[in-house]
Amino acid sequence: MKTIGLIGGLSWESSAQYYRLLNEGVRARLGGLHSARILLLSVDFAPIAQLQASGDWDLLDAQMADAARSLTAGGAELLLICANTMHLCAEAVEAATPVPLLHIADPAIAAIKTAGFSRVGLLGTAFTMEKPFYTARMAAAGVEAIIPGDADRAIVHSIIYDELVQGVVLDASRAEYRRIIASLIADGAEAIVLGCTEIMLLVGEEDSAVPLFDTLALHVEAAIEAALAP
Repeated sequence: MKTIGLIGGLSWESSAQYYRLLNEGVRARLGGLHSARILLLSVDFAPIAQLQASGDWDLLDAQMADAARSLTAGGAELLLICANTMHLCAEAVEAATPVPLLHIADPAIAAIKTAGFSRVGLLGTAFTMEKPFYTARMAAAGVEAIIPGDADRAIVHSIIYDELVQGVVLDASRAEYRRIIASLIADGAEAIVLGCTEIMLLVGEEDSAVPLFDTLALHVEAAIEAALAP
């Protein structure tokens, strides 16, 4: 079994889900007392969020690269960034270490294509919805991403940062996400991508009339397959 290196704390609310699901997945496959071999480097999210807001991505690149080098030195054989937004730093991480990085968008794209969809609604932080690092990767694979309008993007983003990353889950916010999901479906979305690792704390399949693709769960499944591959 390969050792999985997690760059976590982005937020720890979702990193805790990564740890749980990775261990549950390995136990389900191998049985008995088996669990995943994991190295977790959990950062302090407050200064990370400040740098995101100020647009200092060069410094964020450097910090994520340092985290990747630390995990490599600790023996990681596969790296995961436990957040969609911080994949803006994926190239810096890949350049910092020979250990392969499993990009969070790739398992989602593969699952979407396997299901036969080509137009999906994308929910995430403003960075993930608006910057091309994510939507362009999907487009290159033949998947069109539909994003909410300006006002709804602001709502989706604020619920993530003001509530979900702080462990706050509100019924009123779930209702807003349901409304926005319905709007994306009306705009032609065949499925919805939960493009933020905290959104799974708020909504599930019962909140959407079309299939949901949870990037956290799909990232975990791909990591387990890679870790257990011969």
